[in-house]
Amino acid sequence: MAYVVVNALTVPADQRDTLEARFAARRQAVDTADGFQHFELLRPVEGTELYLVYTRWDDEASYQAWRDSQQFAAGHGGGRPAATGSSIWEFEVC
Repeated sequence: MAYVVVNALTVPADQRDTLEARFAARRQAVDTADGFQHFELLRPVEGTELYLVYTRWDDEASYQAWRDSQQFAAGHGGGRPAATGSSIWEFEVC
């Protein structure tokens, strides 16, 4: 059974380019993580400031190992945050 994590990021209009550039620069960073299957950054079209960061994993343990990794810490530290809020949604694929 696959495990999906969606991070809903609130991103003000003036920070959209910054957020997208940061994800583009590190897009391949998660690709080598054990159990990683897929990544997508979903840009809102209209009516919301929410970007959705979609990742799919073999299982919850693989996702947790990524969250606890040095690669994750390196990609999420330093600099002014582009997002003003974040909410993590976790799902099992049935």
